[in-house]
This record gives sequence, C-alpha cells and structure tokens, in this order.
Amino acid sequence: MKVDLQYVVNFLVDLVNIPSPSGNTERVIQYIEAEATKLGVEHRRNNKGALLIKVPGKDSSKQRVLTAHVDTLGAMVKEIKSNGRLKLSLVGGFTFNSIEGEHCQIETSEGKIFTGTILSTHASVHVYKDSGSIERNKDTIEVRVDAKVKNADEVRELGIEVGDFVSFAPRCEVTESGFIKTRHLDDKASVACMFGALKSVLESGDELPYTTHFLVSNNEEIGYGANSNIPEEAVELLAIDMGAIGDGQTTDEYCVSICAKDSSGPYHYAMRKHLVELAKQNNLYYKVDIYPHYGSDASAALSAGVDVKHGLVGPGIDASHATERTHQEALENSIKLIHAYLLSDLVK
Repeated sequence: MKVDLQYVVNFLVDLVNIPSPSGNTERVIQYIEAEATKLGVEHRRNNKGALLIKVPGKDSSKQRVLTAHVDTLGAMVKEIKSNGRLKLSLVGGFTFNSIEGEHCQIETSEGKIFTGTILSTHASVHVYKDSGSIERNKDTIEVRVDAKVKNADEVRELGIEVGDFVSFAPRCEVTESGFIKTRHLDDKASVACMFGALKSVLESGDELPYTTHFLVSNNEEIGYGANSNIPEEAVELLAIDMGAIGDGQTTDEYCVSICAKDSSGPYHYAMRKHLVELAKQNNLYYKVDIYPHYGSDASAALSAGVDVKHGLVGPGIDASHATERTHQEALENSIKLIHAYLLSDLVK
C-alpha cells in the first residue's frame, strides 16, 4: 500500500492550528467537511455537530465504524476578576500546571478573538516568596488578557463574558528528525491517520469488503463522542486514538499502539488479536498496551448499549494532555494498520 505521509502531516498541522475545544468545534468540522468533499466521499452532520462519512462496500448487511475525535482540551471563562484577569473552568481532563505559561485565545459569543497568557496568580518571583511552591488550581491560575483592562467592567466592555471559550496555543513544530510536537495530537493525529488511510484506499481503487462509516466525533473529551449514530448493521467499531506513553507502558513514539484494556475494561479479545495479526502480516512496528487512566469513543459506544466488537489503536504519543509529541513513523504504522483493517475480513 502507498501512504501519502506528507498529506497526513500537512493535514495534521492544519488541524492542530484550528482551535476546537469540546463544545466549540464548528470551524474544524467545516475544515474536515471540505476535505471529505475533496476526497469525494458522502458525508453529513449529526445533531451534535459531528461529521459522519459513509463509504459503500461489497456487503452492506454487516458494516464497520471507525471513529476518531477532533475536539480537544480547553477551558471556559468562569469568572471575570476585579483586577481584569480571568478565572478558568476546565474542559476535559487535565491539570492546571500543564497549561501554566501557555498563550491562549478567548473567543467571545460574538466571535471576537482576544489573546492572553495563562499564569499563576503568584507568577513573579520578585514579589511572591511562594511563586514556585503555590498549588496550581482554579483559584491560583488566571488568564492575563492582552488588552488594556484594569477591572472587570473594562473586560466586559471588550465583549468577554462568563462562558466564553478559551483555547490553548498549539505551538506546532515538525522537526527535521521527523517529530511532531504540539498540543492536541490527542486526537487530531488520529483524525489525520484515519483520513490518510481513507485516501490510500480510495486511490488504490480497492472496494471495501463492508460498508464502512467514518465518524469524526466532537465530544470525546467530555465523554459522549461516539455514543450515538452507530448504524444497526454495524458489527465492529474501531476507535483511533492516541497510545499512552509512560512508566510501565510498552508504547513509544514510533509504534502503532493496540489497546488491550483501559479504565472501561478489556477491549474485545478477538478484535485485539485480529489487529495484532494484521500488524504482524504487514511487518508493522506495534505494541500492545493497557492505558490505566483512559477512555475512548469505543468505550463510550459500548456504555451507550451499542452491540459491536470494539477495538482501539493509534499512534504512540508522549506527554498526553500536556505538550505532546509523536514521530511520523507512528503515523505511518497507524495508517498502514487502519488500511489493512479496512480491507480485512470481519473478526471471527
């Protein structure tokens, strides 16, 4: 199979540079819709605003679903403080210390964009003795808005209000050594891999053995991305999401990671073995792993009562929910496994 890796990397860079915290994903979904149109595939929105792509196969009596999510971590304005700074309410599961010092954007309900910086309330070491030791939490982290404001009224005059979305600067960089370091690889790297595999299948001219749906979900980080819109004919669901790296993990930044179990429990055993066998047959660099603090769109679907065999694969990504990094080799291994799965027989 032929992988257009440059297409995938370019697509990924574009995705991470479009702010899309859970609850505010319209712009990035529009971008992906345009790409689906270029590829000539049938697509539509669901009521939640996610994108559903359908590719007919030889057999429509039994169908497959692949899903990857484009929503990211972010925040909302919780409070406009008397000094003109902003308190945050987190969107998604991450720690305050992981965003300290980050540049950000505040988007008002009217669509105005203001920039800012996320800082500790005791940021200056020349003023605060506990600058390094103060606990980072909702009361000690704030946004310094890049506007001449000294109180809450002046902030409101800009149009900023409670409930406005705050997105974090990705600071995306593709290195000569093949690394991609940026925020929001979770899960935009997987969306790019899914499209890379879809593009390779379409360009090969191979007809899929089963009608297959590609769901670009937009609510995974808050728990209910793929808990609906799974066709009754679907018998398998493959979530594509990041492989978690850390102490005790086998996954690294170069492999396609195959999940055996996460916080929701084991993934379908036969499905997992099928994916491992496909990786072996195609000489892919893969690792099988357990993700201890993790849930996916596949587990969301099963929690909603969807009756499918479920699996989870994705590129290994370091420092999840912080400043993340992966390597192009992980993208390539993931794309090849997805491609092989799309053309494979159903799991026995």
